[in-house]
Amino acid sequence: MVMRSRRLEDLFGARLDELSYQDVKGLVGSPEAAKAEDLDYKRAHYGSDDKGKEELAKCVAALANHRGGVLVIGMAEAKGVPSRVFDVDLDDYHLRRIRQVIANNTAPPVPYEPIRAPDPDDATHGILLLAVPRSPQAPHAVTATPTKDSKDVLRHPRREGSQTEWLTETMVATGYRARYTEAAARDERLTIVESDIVLSVVERTTPHLVVALVPEVPGEMVINAGTFERYRFELLNTELHLGQGHRMFGHVAVGARRLLVQEAGGDQAARAELHRDGSAAIVLPLHRHQSKIGGDEVDLQFVEPGEVVYKLLCALPFLAIHARDRTAASGTAVIKVVLVNDIGSHPDATNHTLPEFRDPPPMTVDRLHPRTGQRLPMSSQPCEYAYSEATVLLDDAADHGRGLLQADAVLAQ
Repeated sequence: MVMRSRRLEDLFGARLDELSYQDVKGLVGSPEAAKAEDLDYKRAHYGSDDKGKEELAKCVAALANHRGGVLVIGMAEAKGVPSRVFDVDLDDYHLRRIRQVIANNTAPPVPYEPIRAPDPDDATHGILLLAVPRSPQAPHAVTATPTKDSKDVLRHPRREGSQTEWLTETMVATGYRARYTEAAARDERLTIVESDIVLSVVERTTPHLVVALVPEVPGEMVINAGTFERYRFELLNTELHLGQGHRMFGHVAVGARRLLVQEAGGDQAARAELHRDGSAAIVLPLHRHQSKIGGDEVDLQFVEPGEVVYKLLCALPFLAIHARDRTAASGTAVIKVVLVNDIGSHPDATNHTLPEFRDPPPMTVDRLHPRTGQRLPMSSQPCEYAYSEATVLLDDAADHGRGLLQADAVLAQ
């Protein structure tokens, strides 16, 4: 899952994971491509000695501790501006060594993704990019052996403009506190957003998929008379169900610091709540099949895996686009997906339903034979409630590309 940066993608002219040798080489001589807080250059591979290990660890940790960015290996710079390409080896040996150095010399290990841009005339050489996203695990320390006298056992670098600075002890302590408080705040926010959408449809008694999203870096959506009309027009013309242009939202309203969106159709209608900070949730009904196992009475209901995957594939970009484009949220997002056989089976709905009026049969996720209509068992056992969580890049989820498919596969599985 490669990081996304609109600034860098505009600069390169392509997504980071789709860059060609010419895309990167095109930066040579461009003042707009000068070293910056999210972009740095290295003429050759880092050395294998202590100095080289320390320098590599410092460079990637500095990016992860700030806004994230790209380290370009194989390009020289003059006064910060890329000046010439010097192809480097792109073999697995060098990539393995980079991975080992970063894993062994940063704490916690800095997440990154290597991107190879091979020279068309020699595929074994070219330009190597290390894409380093802003890390929710920051601050990352450099643990490599210091090559200069230092009283600090752990050193925490961070990009400052086009340079790298070392964080003070106070800044490190603040960073550690922010790491845990922000993570706790996101978890709490996710719980609230999920609970709100569940309680809004608590009377429904059929299988549903509930998807909730909370961005790592919240945004802000202004709701007034003018913006509401624009949002309303957008949402009423949004194709939620991919490939089914006739399935549109029919109602948009303003709620408490959020937009309320719903299809027509009662209990079989999708409903979404789009919050001002970029958080969002949607509840999607699932088509259920019924099965008789022990006698004449229906004692099992099941949904097909393809429908679960498809509905999730529809929900993710809808929520991510709201967070990114309406509220300017950025970075990653935590997503939770819940599958229930009845909204009353959701833990948040327990105290709001009367059990004696709800007795849904247990549910499985099984296939339906296309010719006979018989259930083809896949689940080992039925259940009432199941969930999964994942952290995804907002841009990946919003762009209907490979990143969306990867996120969908992880959550669905």
